[in-house]
Amino acid sequence: MLARVLSGALLGIDAYPVEVEVDISQGLPQFSTVGLPEGAVKESKDRVKSAIKNSGYEFPVRRITINLAPAGIKKDGAAFDLPMAIGILTATGVIKPRSDAPLAFLGELSLDGRIKPVRGALPVAVAARQWPVAGLVLPEENAREGSIVEGVPVYGVRDLGQLVDFLNGVAPLEPCQVDVDALFERASAPDVDFAEVRGQEHVKRAMEVAAAGQHNLLMIGPPGSGKTMLARRLPAILSAQSFDEALETTKIHSIMGLLPGQDALVAGRPFRSPHHTISDAGLIGGGSVPKPGEVSLAHNGVLFLDELLEFKKNVLEMLRQPLEDGQVTISRAASTLTYPARFMLVAATNPCPCGYLGDALHPCNCTPLMVQRYRSRLSGPLLDRIDLHVEVPRILHRELADPVDAESSAAIRARVDRARDIQRERFAGTVSACNAHMTTRQMRRFCKLDNDGQQLMEMVTDRLGYSARTYTRILKVARTIADLTGSEQILQPHLAEAIQYRSLDRRTS
Repeated sequence: MLARVLSGALLGIDAYPVEVEVDISQGLPQFSTVGLPEGAVKESKDRVKSAIKNSGYEFPVRRITINLAPAGIKKDGAAFDLPMAIGILTATGVIKPRSDAPLAFLGELSLDGRIKPVRGALPVAVAARQWPVAGLVLPEENAREGSIVEGVPVYGVRDLGQLVDFLNGVAPLEPCQVDVDALFERASAPDVDFAEVRGQEHVKRAMEVAAAGQHNLLMIGPPGSGKTMLARRLPAILSAQSFDEALETTKIHSIMGLLPGQDALVAGRPFRSPHHTISDAGLIGGGSVPKPGEVSLAHNGVLFLDELLEFKKNVLEMLRQPLEDGQVTISRAASTLTYPARFMLVAATNPCPCGYLGDALHPCNCTPLMVQRYRSRLSGPLLDRIDLHVEVPRILHRELADPVDAESSAAIRARVDRARDIQRERFAGTVSACNAHMTTRQMRRFCKLDNDGQQLMEMVTDRLGYSARTYTRILKVARTIADLTGSEQILQPHLAEAIQYRSLDRRTS
């Protein structure tokens, strides 16, 4: 007998339909899988056989051939266990054939028939809206994740026996439902607040500017000055994600299996903080089967690199493409995949190897040559791509002991939201979403300077030797500062503030 079951597989962050064809014929007992199966797919035969037997059903002692179409694309992972088992049970008559539109199946089988969660359920659910299916059957742990998508019912199942009863009409199942508004509301209440931070008002201002225009930020200061504490509060002042942004972000986390069962959607902007010993594949992505790295997991959010100059130089240089293009392309012999990586880079570093250069309380033991070598780990082209350089000095005791709370994250975020609304209206209908992503043509239109501004830019550019990229970064930051004040024109004070955020350029000129 022949049975056909629909499933899905991942290609990058998107999914494509896979038809699992099961043929049971006379002959010596054999179980073969064709259609370019990888290791985990080849091992499915043992899991499927044990799961069917331990669920109380008879496994056919005949020749079983399973084809995964399209056969020209490699299939990886254990998610085909469930559709294979359903195909075998349908071919042997245990499951009655459906007369209406088919269901799609995805799941890994345990040896006792339990259905285990899989990676990539959300991308499959998104793609299933375009398939001729009546619904999607997922492991119970993946049901909330898949039901985020409207347009296709998602059924969560615990074990093979429950699924067979559902398919035969013995025990009905209700589609899973998720309150998306509640997820966004919960994400809008962060655990940390800028009101808890004492002092560092100029750094908070720089972070407000960075959040308003999605600019990259570098903080330089001695140990214990609060760089990490400030960075971890940055997501609290970022504008909320739209549903489409949250969906794209969640797809990447779903592929990596990083979604907890209770969180069906990454409603808040992600904050990723990899250790400085991370490899280039871990940061950018890679592997024999290319997987997204930290830059993609930080998509639509913040990538925080603490102790920036402790990262390997070749790893840091790989940030150039995603910072410029907002995506990462990984090429392998079998395939070339592109993952989104539009993130906001926030980095923190010490000013020198010992960390106390310029500190009034601790003497610095580093020679000028040591400082130069230390800072040379950050190349000029990469430094140019960081819009704001901010010095974070040591906090004084009177600031730490101040009993009055600082300005709250909610108050800062209100100003950021107003600035982002201006940018959304400005860039409506274009690929740009914020000032940091303006094209050259958009800059000529929206970053016009008056005579005073032109004279100021000419003076600092010629005197400090700024590169063309630095020049454009200053204009973009000045545009954001003007938006925060509600000004249509970039004025000289806006430019002056943007220029003073290039502290490392002044020191290395």
